[in-house]
Amino acid sequence: MAIAPGTKLGPYEIVAPLGAGGMGEVYRATDTRLGRDVAVKVLPATLTNDGDRLRRFEQEAKTVATLNHPNILGLHDIGTYQGAPFLVSELLAGETLRQKIDAGPIPTRRTVEYALGIAQGLAAAHNKGIVHRDLKPENVFITRDGRVKILDFGLAKLVREEHSLETALTLTSPTTTPGVVMGTIGYMSPEQVRGEPSDERSDIFSFGAVLYEMLTGKRAFKRDTTVETMTAILKEEPPELTDTGWQGPAGLPKILSRCLEKSPERRFQSASDLAFAIEALSGTATSPGVMAAAALRKSGAAKRWIWLALGGLACAAVGAAIAWTLRPPPRPVVMFQRISFERGTVIRGRWLAEAKTLLYSGVLHDGIPDTYVIREDYPTSVSAGLHGAVLLAVSKQDQLAVLVRPQFWGQYVWQGTLARVPMGGTEPRELLDNVYDADWSPNGNTLAVIVHKDDMWRLEYPIGKFC
Repeated sequence: MAIAPGTKLGPYEIVAPLGAGGMGEVYRATDTRLGRDVAVKVLPATLTNDGDRLRRFEQEAKTVATLNHPNILGLHDIGTYQGAPFLVSELLAGETLRQKIDAGPIPTRRTVEYALGIAQGLAAAHNKGIVHRDLKPENVFITRDGRVKILDFGLAKLVREEHSLETALTLTSPTTTPGVVMGTIGYMSPEQVRGEPSDERSDIFSFGAVLYEMLTGKRAFKRDTTVETMTAILKEEPPELTDTGWQGPAGLPKILSRCLEKSPERRFQSASDLAFAIEALSGTATSPGVMAAAALRKSGAAKRWIWLALGGLACAAVGAAIAWTLRPPPRPVVMFQRISFERGTVIRGRWLAEAKTLLYSGVLHDGIPDTYVIREDYPTSVSAGLHGAVLLAVSKQDQLAVLVRPQFWGQYVWQGTLARVPMGGTEPRELLDNVYDADWSPNGNTLAVIVHKDDMWRLEYPIGKFC
């Protein structure tokens, strides 16, 4: 069912088609309420044939919408259009993992980064009792700035009733192939192939198949026919990584083999454990060949340096004694905690009064500044709804001082029109032009501002009174 540009699905106005597949049609659209671009996915109308099933669909969609995680595509809304359900999600720019793999080998270091993002996304969903059931390269998206997003989370369960295991098909499958049970051939776990109930460990097997393909460029269980592929999943092992010419950290093949265990009991028992194991590989992606060459260079030069080293030890002992007496006081230990998974340029950040919500301005997308919110329990950046305003200060009453229509001046300095708006408010109230900085007084009622007027820099406190 093609939808013409300009058509409105509630508050969502269709802009252009993005693609179509067995799952339905996807469109670029504008959310006319919030003024943001979104993706609208229109699913087959067969979902509405049964009222009870449609209600279950809506309940499950609400559950999926709670998956607020940087590695999972955000689901904003659901609705129906001419009897067909549709899903509204964030609009992404980049390409699928399938396109990445088809374009050529992915470097091991990059593969480990992608794998960690997928595992962390799976862990977040599994912690809420949601299983993907159709993890494959087509359902993993890599944004232009390198972030991993898992697509269609829980959709295999949303679109098919679980009690019809013998004939159930996921709408994310590229073709309708009888016998596929809650998944896609080549990436299903053995228990999915047998039509048995599956849990989080089934996603871990599918993850292993995706990881194998990223590392080798070849599908782990691809055979000439559907039956042969399913048999390979049940009874055969993919070729060893070392037999494919792959070189990388020694721990990675062990992680892969544990993911691809035929028995769920022998796999990683949680995606959190899997993510921890992958994260431990960080910084160990040097190939054995490179390490061996470095070792040879060191051994060839060793003899030349032996006598110099012995003399140096004596000098070092004297120097160490002097350094010990002149040592500076120890520096305090500084601990950093990561609170954002976004990449970009941060302009300024401020905590709200309750000290659990961070408000910050930055340039994250398309070179355009905006202001975002991060909470401790929601580690991803969400627009504060200020339509491109740049944050200057937050009062003790959570009143915001912002720059609307900001222009970059240089050295992290921005210039624009000063405005104030309560946190969660609607339109900022404009106060003064040509402002470069501002801050609230201790009582949170008055602003001090730096302005540029008549070729002069001025500090005004309160506004209008030159200091």
